[in-house]
Amino acid sequence: GSSPLVVLLNYIQLKISPFFSPRQGAAAVVSARTYADFTTQATFEIKKCDIHKLDEAPATQVVMTRDEGLKYYRVMQTIRRMELKADQLYKQKIIRGFCHLYDGQEACAVGIEAGINLTDHLITAYRAHGYTYTRGGTVKEIMAELTGRRGGIAKGKGGSMHMYTKNFYGGNGIVGAQVPLGAGVALACQYQGNNELSVSLYGDGAANQGQIFETYNMAALWKLPAIFICENNRYGMGTSVERSAASTDYYKRGDYIPGLRVDGMDVLCVREATKFAADHCRSGKGPMLMELQTYRYHGHSMSDPGVSYRTREEIQEVRGKSDPISLLKDRMLSNNMASVEELKEIDVSVRKEIEDAAQFATTDPEPPLEELCNHIFYNDADLEVRGTNPWTTLKSVS
Repeated sequence: GSSPLVVLLNYIQLKISPFFSPRQGAAAVVSARTYADFTTQATFEIKKCDIHKLDEAPATQVVMTRDEGLKYYRVMQTIRRMELKADQLYKQKIIRGFCHLYDGQEACAVGIEAGINLTDHLITAYRAHGYTYTRGGTVKEIMAELTGRRGGIAKGKGGSMHMYTKNFYGGNGIVGAQVPLGAGVALACQYQGNNELSVSLYGDGAANQGQIFETYNMAALWKLPAIFICENNRYGMGTSVERSAASTDYYKRGDYIPGLRVDGMDVLCVREATKFAADHCRSGKGPMLMELQTYRYHGHSMSDPGVSYRTREEIQEVRGKSDPISLLKDRMLSNNMASVEELKEIDVSVRKEIEDAAQFATTDPEPPLEELCNHIFYNDADLEVRGTNPWTTLKSVS
């Protein structure tokens, strides 16, 4: 059992945690825990990336600090719990319409963010809740957007697929259309000479889109600081990669663009590959392609039960053998970088944050009708907008 000191410190932590933000709370836990002498950093052996048109690959011996591990754990756990709560609210018909969940793929978002800066730019398809969070949105704003409320990140007018925040150009509903836009952002980075880069994400389903190949060509010609990332979760809607792609080596699809194939279930593999790609782009060598081999636990969207084209056993096997959160947790525990209790405390505070956000998202008012047409333009004079018939007019305020 725990020593009386541990019990007392845990008790104090539980009593004081409501007065701290989750981040301060975590700091209080750490300061109260220094006696336990955790390993502050450890070296891990990770899976080697497959490479295309490259002489060297990302490192396979990587260092993770305890603080990084705790941060990755909290963020992945937050995304996981947020998506499970969205599933629940959808089934209660509180969230309506399109809703594509990200659970299972958390190591992709968290690993990418750990390999670039928040001043860099990112654009993705419509499975966007995780990225909205990692780019700086709050759980409260995301949940309220899902329920279409005024406090949502897009003021309740975007919904699941259309959330934005600084340097995050949103979820995009048209398959593959975000990739040329992301190259446009990379062109802006190059033009402004600010040493920033643009990450464009798309799925294995979008990988056969013609506009993606047109974008590769322009990006390579102009040596744009662009990282093109295919999140290969093995199914485009209900079609497996083998049935939809003549070549499933998505990382080689850039032909003349160098590529990496990465274990997308390991946050450290994704982080190292992203850092490698980012260094390549920032040194003026042009674009790079990455394929993250990952898996989604839910169906394509909430209207897809997700078991007609794959078996329940397959899903359970992935969960059991390569869940990104379990993988990180096991690494931290087996290297004495955290205790079971500490990770449990993170889980409890994450659950509370999600519950509070869901409470807000179900009680916050919907936006009023007169705000329907606002922000059509960024900074223009007020504008009359025709309604559903010629005699109803609405106003658009920038």
